[in-house]
Amino acid sequence: MLSCRTQKRPCYRPIEVIDTDRKIAVIIGAGPAGLTAAHELLTRTGIKPVILEKSTYMGGISRTVNYKGNRIDIGGHRFFSKSDRVMEWWSRILPIQASENVPATIRYHRMERKIDVPSKTSPSANPDNVMLVRARKSRIYYLRRFFDYPITLSQDTVLKLGLWRTFKIGLSYIKSALFPLGKEENLEQFFINRFGRELYATFFKSYTEKVWGVPCSEISAEWGAQRIKGLSVWSTLKHAFLKLFKKPETDISQKKTETSLIEQFLYPKFGPGQVWEEVARQIVEMGGQIITGCKVEKLLTDGWRVTALETTNAAGERNTFAGDYFFSTAPIKEIIRSFDVAPAQNVVEVSDGLVYRDFMTVGLLVGSLKISDQTPQGKRLVRDNWIYIQEPDVLLGRLQIFNNWSPFMVADQSKVWLGLEYFCNESDDIWKLSDDRLVALATEELSKIGIIEASEVLDATVLRMEKTYPAYFGTYDRFAEIRQHVDRYQNLFLVGRNGMHRYNNQDHSMLTAMMAVDNIIAGNTDKAALWEVNTEMDYHEQKSSGAETRQAQMAAS
Repeated sequence: MLSCRTQKRPCYRPIEVIDTDRKIAVIIGAGPAGLTAAHELLTRTGIKPVILEKSTYMGGISRTVNYKGNRIDIGGHRFFSKSDRVMEWWSRILPIQASENVPATIRYHRMERKIDVPSKTSPSANPDNVMLVRARKSRIYYLRRFFDYPITLSQDTVLKLGLWRTFKIGLSYIKSALFPLGKEENLEQFFINRFGRELYATFFKSYTEKVWGVPCSEISAEWGAQRIKGLSVWSTLKHAFLKLFKKPETDISQKKTETSLIEQFLYPKFGPGQVWEEVARQIVEMGGQIITGCKVEKLLTDGWRVTALETTNAAGERNTFAGDYFFSTAPIKEIIRSFDVAPAQNVVEVSDGLVYRDFMTVGLLVGSLKISDQTPQGKRLVRDNWIYIQEPDVLLGRLQIFNNWSPFMVADQSKVWLGLEYFCNESDDIWKLSDDRLVALATEELSKIGIIEASEVLDATVLRMEKTYPAYFGTYDRFAEIRQHVDRYQNLFLVGRNGMHRYNNQDHSMLTAMMAVDNIIAGNTDKAALWEVNTEMDYHEQKSSGAETRQAQMAAS
């Protein structure tokens, strides 16, 4: 990989000088979508990808941060998808760790296939480049107690909530089931129709507003449709009931399980960044190019085609990257302002009004926790991957326990490595706190709600991530005006979370990149299929139409 920060000369020359026969795809961003697009182009076409990354690391928010041997997964990334295409892609990058157990079974579109997990690692293989099969456990922390996540109306829940509150929740749910609200325009209506007003007020309202910083009544219902597809009180109770009469699930694909109810997932041994660093290595090995430290300043166009990008590096030097195809994973707000020919005023107005939520993680290394799980062998570390903090008297939104994502995320496994997650805006006072003051706040809050003793904190670090969550308020209700404009550029593909201003998981971001390459192979300039990713129950895979997309998927296998 080249770095514009260390190069004294332009790190990329016009493509006419490099190769007059080979087409070029210029890709903005080395996150999951950008790296997937480059890898797909190299393995399925003769097009050379050139990735321009503003930072010096791979993976975007899916990277792994290494602090003194203790690794941080920013936001938590379970490697699970209902898309077979994505699951297969991941397994080709990092195989499942060798195991003496029975081979895992993965369901493929109403059929089953077994993945032969080797009982021993090949002598030529790197034993660290593997996926682990991890148990999923998340809980809600509320009233200084643990509740199942997703919430279940079990005996344990009833005892913790009390009979009167539980009765009101049940009555409220029945009312919503019999007399649902009309058209769902905002997230509050979405939640109430599925869970009832009382359960919504108890377990959803405060946390969601902590995440987004605005009332649920101001957030589009589309957020719920994307992030909580198919989940309701009924589906939760049904899932719990069926578990009583079902063998333990060995199907890591779990295509019949709602995404929010997944009980197993794959996870790279050293965190999500391990996958994307390996993908980046393969891209360079196959002849692609990754240039770091490059900020895109302008998109040069000729009619409804992009012809080149202008960038600057840390030294202030300007470079031009010409190409035949262009992918962008950068925030749309930045791209709209970068066109050499300014879009119509209404498009700029909508773009400028888009809102993003920022994110901070405080990593705390502690000797022990005050909370624990009781097992037949005695007390042990709680098994949660993350814990949703519903307590209204703290700013803390979510707590990760990195030991439970992978034991290899922690340098000393006798210690507990925590990630305290805060959702905010750059303009908020908490964002402006010094690292020392933020660590002190995080320690105080975690101690206040009874999870640690402040004296147990051994070390700490702080990470700040801008524009982590594209928001479904502001001018988002007019987003179609932006899409109508950018889709007219025949060779420009907006992909990924920020590239499309969609709160996508990494598998959705990858699918948008894969389908953009499908379009290039098929000579299809219609971008509609890309925008439909994560709007269907099975990620756009069960539609009876879309022959071109299926043919392109077959070409990739």
